[in-house]
Amino acid sequence: MKTKSFKDLIVWQKAYRLVLEVYKITKAFPRSETYGLSQQIRRAAISIPSNIAEGYGRKHKAEYQQFLSIAYASLLELETQYLLSLDLNYINKNDIIENLIKEVGSMLYRMIYPIR
Repeated sequence: MKTKSFKDLIVWQKAYRLVLEVYKITKAFPRSETYGLSQQIRRAAISIPSNIAEGYGRKHKAEYQQFLSIAYASLLELETQYLLSLDLNYINKNDIIENLIKEVGSMLYRMIYPIR
């Protein structure tokens, strides 16, 4: 199937769902984190599908891979912040988020570093 839009990319769809899940869990963060960890984790999450979309719109493969790399780095940032949120007892373990982090990470890695 030919992709007509970045929205057709499964990796983008999963990353977008990850953002929605992150927004759900951050609603429960303490008010003291409104401008701290809550905002930071949301920004990292939003960066993932945004960079996938922007990269898709680029004209050159190298630029696309660069934006996929940025998305991957944001995913690692998000994972770190998710773990911190767990350790601070702001949230409970969330299988949906953990599975999406693994899936999106695996997909992005394979897109950035295809088997040669």
